[in-house]
Amino acid sequence: MTHLCCRSHQHAREVIMSRVAVYGVGLMLLLAFAGQALATEVNWPRMADSADGVPIAYEVQGSGEPTLVFIHGWSGDGRYWRGQLPHFAQRHRVVTVDLAGHGHSGQGREVYTLPAFGEDVKAVLDDLEVEQAILVGHSMGGPVSVEAARLMPERVIGIIGVDTFHDVAADVSEEQRDELLEPLQQDFAPAARQFVASMFIDSTDATLREWVVEDMAAAPPEVAISAMQEMLSRHADGEAAQQFAALTFPVMAINADLWPTDVDANRLLLPEFDAVIMEDSDHFLHMAKPAAFNRELERMIGTPP
Repeated sequence: MTHLCCRSHQHAREVIMSRVAVYGVGLMLLLAFAGQALATEVNWPRMADSADGVPIAYEVQGSGEPTLVFIHGWSGDGRYWRGQLPHFAQRHRVVTVDLAGHGHSGQGREVYTLPAFGEDVKAVLDDLEVEQAILVGHSMGGPVSVEAARLMPERVIGIIGVDTFHDVAADVSEEQRDELLEPLQQDFAPAARQFVASMFIDSTDATLREWVVEDMAAAPPEVAISAMQEMLSRHADGEAAQQFAALTFPVMAINADLWPTDVDANRLLLPEFDAVIMEDSDHFLHMAKPAAFNRELERMIGTPP
């Protein structure tokens, strides 16, 4: 009797162990399949080589045409569009670009020119095989959008500036350019903090304001100073106005009321230009007031609310 009992217990253990092994294998397979599915769903950042070989980082969300390409401003990066991506990815493929020297993109340039930034945007659209795009550019991203559109006029169907294109033909003398650059050249971080802080109004969330100020002040000085110098120089030599006037599609702007926007002056260059002014807003209106900004952007791109 004892012998039979031991054999029974041994058999039971063997059955249990075999079931555990089967369950273990099944669990491992399930986790493997789940991991593969998760890896497929995650939108990992991507890279594309610009015309000069500098690697350009970008991210993609959503689907639907036209593709919306969000281009950050001076010393920013793709993170500055976090208030827009989830909203517009519901109906469009949305792309954020880190221009060369910004964010996670490479820094292999001696000079950071606007035409070269335009090549960065083109490299991303080429990599994604985008057929129709609306370029949305904040601050410096506005003139970068113009440069990108010149390179691919058959694919860009519109540009929407964000607190930019205030007066494209405004005269900036070399003396004014040098006066703006001098503090940044002498001691970049504190000068950048002061410069960026002047672009906010008091009512903007303090946490957002502090983060933007510190983030932009942490930019690589050689990149930031070069980009600023190149941008101002294109106003000084009239190149910015010439390129703007050569566009063949609508250009619009969603601007703050912190600085005046001369719509009539811009229409002398491009009759199709139009602008909406958001009251009680500042240079970072898309970050400080994302809901109000997104409504205006929806209207401009023709997406029903």
